[in-house]
Amino acid sequence: MNLLLAEDDAILADALNVQLRRAGFEVEHAPNGAVAEYLLLKTPFDIAILDLGLPMVDGLTVLKRLRAAKRHLPVLVLTALDSLDDRVAGLNAGADDYLTKPFDFPELEARLHALLRRGRPLMAGQELGKLNFDRGARRASVLGESLDLSPREWLLLDLLLLERDRVVTKEQIIAAWAQDRGESSGGNSVEVYIHRLRRKLEGTGLQIRTVRGLGYLLEAESSSGSASGLGSSPTSP
Repeated sequence: MNLLLAEDDAILADALNVQLRRAGFEVEHAPNGAVAEYLLLKTPFDIAILDLGLPMVDGLTVLKRLRAAKRHLPVLVLTALDSLDDRVAGLNAGADDYLTKPFDFPELEARLHALLRRGRPLMAGQELGKLNFDRGARRASVLGESLDLSPREWLLLDLLLLERDRVVTKEQIIAAWAQDRGESSGGNSVEVYIHRLRRKLEGTGLQIRTVRGLGYLLEAESSSGSASGLGSSPTSP
């Protein structure tokens, strides 16, 4: 995912650059509003983080000009301005989310992934192996039979499908649960839900593989019955 980080605090920008790249984003940094506006209007980003207190051109003006130009990429405002009037102004100018400083990076990452999921088109009746996945109706079925999924299992499957070309980390899973369900979870329970979801996906042609030291990967089973690609045995928790 290509991300624009518009932040004039060099220390914070460097720290975020490292963390965002570790989380799988390709990051372009804009140190002021003029550069941010130029890049946003000329480069096809997937998402943007925008500070409001930018030099040269303030972030609120950048956001208004971006929306006036009919650019609809998700924008998360990240700012020290935390009054109600500031939040309302940011959201009215076209921000999709508003996070105040100081903040914890897992929350920022969770909000970014939530915005990306929200911005992707809903797929009705998407066929993946023998699995029919309807995000809009929040329904999954196997050969016409409904798949009984708990809220966390649904969110886990949704995340794995959205990121099915990439490894999903435990931290991403926990952050998605916390963001979408308003609750946190210890790392140990991730393995429990992975195990449950694996069993429910048996016979669908899809399999969750553990990539040791990294996370989990959803992929199609090969004809031999094992998942292709790098990593450990797909049956490991």
